[in-house]
Amino acid sequence: MSTVAPERILKELADLWVTLGQESGAGEGSAGAGVLRSCSMTMVVIAEASEDPAALGETIAALMPEHPARTIVIRLSGAGERALSERVYAQCWRPFGQHQQICCEQVEITASDAALADVSSVVRPLAVADLPLIVWCRSARLAAMPEFAEIAGMASKVIVDTTGQPDPAAALRRLADSSRAGLALGDLAWTRLTRWRETLAQVFENREHAARLGQIGRVAVEFSPELATSAYYMAAWVADALKEAGARLSAVEVLPGPYLHVELAGEGLSVILQRRDGRFSLVLNGAVRPLNLPPPDDYFLMREELAIARRDPVFEKALASAARLAYPTDK
Repeated sequence: MSTVAPERILKELADLWVTLGQESGAGEGSAGAGVLRSCSMTMVVIAEASEDPAALGETIAALMPEHPARTIVIRLSGAGERALSERVYAQCWRPFGQHQQICCEQVEITASDAALADVSSVVRPLAVADLPLIVWCRSARLAAMPEFAEIAGMASKVIVDTTGQPDPAAALRRLADSSRAGLALGDLAWTRLTRWRETLAQVFENREHAARLGQIGRVAVEFSPELATSAYYMAAWVADALKEAGARLSAVEVLPGPYLHVELAGEGLSVILQRRDGRFSLVLNGAVRPLNLPPPDDYFLMREELAIARRDPVFEKALASAARLAYPTDK
């Protein structure tokens, strides 16, 4: 059994800065350039050990210039004896046209399932004082485990991704319960819908279309299996917005289908948003408008979520409504 001492990690981080400072002044042409330490938050990233570390590292590196953080990557090694191990390193870059390096600290911890109960006691002393602590949980398995509650309890905000959940309704209800309990949340399944929501909102910037909002009586969302939670979010958000606009909806349907498809129908107005065969389009009263809207990657999604370090009332309302749609018998 191995353990990780936070005091040792903090000492290694301090030694790292000494080394970086010495190296920045030792190379030819770099004398006096120095290293600038940058940090706006602590970001805890939890991922399975089987996940490609290079791809995850590239995403974190891309986020750092805009959202510099002391990043603690926890890699879950799965079943086995209780074990923790760690290493520290730095993520550095040079802004265009400048000689000075900007660096962020990174700590990588490997933990077996048997050691998950110890993770919060290791992470808490490593968090930078007086700055937000964001937990990005990339492991659907961990999000459903009881040990996750204590890790989430440390956070200013917890970001998950319910895309592809085997039981999407249960995942939404679990998130809604956590939100009602006071936890600030983000779900990348919701964040992926930002451009969809913007596109739909733009349709009703047209006065003629806006005048027909109250006549929309049906909302239908179809989804492929991996996009079930996004479909519930979209249907909930659209239905809530239409009700606020005075619409009397007779039906809000969320149905399985071959792709993500959103339809609003009423007297004199039909609006369809869909992504089919990799192509995104808007169909307005039968007229098809192809749109250039490539699927966002994790970098773009996380950049958006990290810009909202507080509670997001729009998301929380959509989450509560989506959970009710998924479980219509719940109050």
